[in-house]
Amino acid sequence: MAVKFLVLLCVVALSHYALGVIAGKSYYEVLQVPKGASDEQIKKAYRKLALKYHPDKNQGNEEANLRFAEINNAYEALSDSEKRNIYDRYGEEGLKQHMASGGRGGGGGMNFQDIFSQFFGGGSMEEEEKIVKGDDVIVELDATLEDLYMGGSLKVWREKNVIKPAPGKRRCNCRNEVYHKQIGPGMFQQMTEQVCEQCQNVKHVREGYFLTVDIEKGMQDGQEVVFYEDGEPIIDGEPGDLKFRIRTAPHDVFRREGNDLHTTVTITLVNFVLIDLVDQKTLNIWMNTWWTLARRESLNPRK
Repeated sequence: MAVKFLVLLCVVALSHYALGVIAGKSYYEVLQVPKGASDEQIKKAYRKLALKYHPDKNQGNEEANLRFAEINNAYEALSDSEKRNIYDRYGEEGLKQHMASGGRGGGGGMNFQDIFSQFFGGGSMEEEEKIVKGDDVIVELDATLEDLYMGGSLKVWREKNVIKPAPGKRRCNCRNEVYHKQIGPGMFQQMTEQVCEQCQNVKHVREGYFLTVDIEKGMQDGQEVVFYEDGEPIIDGEPGDLKFRIRTAPHDVFRREGNDLHTTVTITLVNFVLIDLVDQKTLNIWMNTWWTLARRESLNPRK
C-alpha cells in the first residue's frame, strides 16, 4: 500500500511540477538564485527581497504583498534541507503532498510574518533597516514642458563604480564567531571575532552605460524616478539607489505653476479697436505638428 501511494505521489507531483514550470516561476526564480545555490546564498537573497517587499514598507501595494508571500513561501521550502530535496525531485505539488501526508513541518504551515520574524530574530522593521547600504545618488534631470505634458523618455549616460572579483581572498563581515575569554577568576568577557577568510577579494571598476528614464504625463517638479540598487556599491552591503529628480526646464512661451500654464499674449491697439479682426478667432500654440498644448479664446468686449 505504501509503495502504491509513493508511486501515485510521484506521478501526481511530476505532472503538476511540469505544469508549474510552464505556468509560473520556480522557488529558485522567486528568490533570484540558481538551482545549485548554497544555503548562504539563499539566506542572503531572502534577506534582501524580504526587506524590499515587506508590507510595512509597501502599505496598500497589493502586488508587493503578493510578492512578499511568494518570497516567504519559497524560502520556507528551500531553507529546509528535507523540503528542498523533495521540491527538487517532485516540484511544488510533490512538496504539498508530502506535507499533507504528515511530513516534517506539516499541519497548517507557518505564517509569513512568523518566517520573517524567525529569520530576523524577531526584530522590528526599523531595526532591520540598519542593514549597511551604499550611498544614494540623486541627479537633477531637466525635462521639457512637452515631455511633461505628453509623456516621454530620456536617455541618460551613467557612470559608476562596480564591484568586480579580484585575485586572492579577503577578511569580511559575512560571518562572525562569538566566544568567551576568561579575564580573571570567575570573570569572562564575551568577544566577537571575524572568522571568514573565504570570501573572494574584490575591486572597484568604473563602468558606463545608458539608462532610459521614463517621464510620465503630468509629473511635478521634485518627483523622483528611482532605479533601485543602482546607486553607489559597498562591499559587504547593498548598493544604494539612483534617483532622478525631475525639474521643469524653462520654456520660451509658457510658465508652469503646478498644473497651470501661464503665458502673456500681446495684441496691437488696432486689433483691440477693430474687434471684428479678432472676433471669433482662436489662439493656438502648437507644441509640435500633432499636439496642441494650449488654446485660448480671444476676448470680445461686446459680449
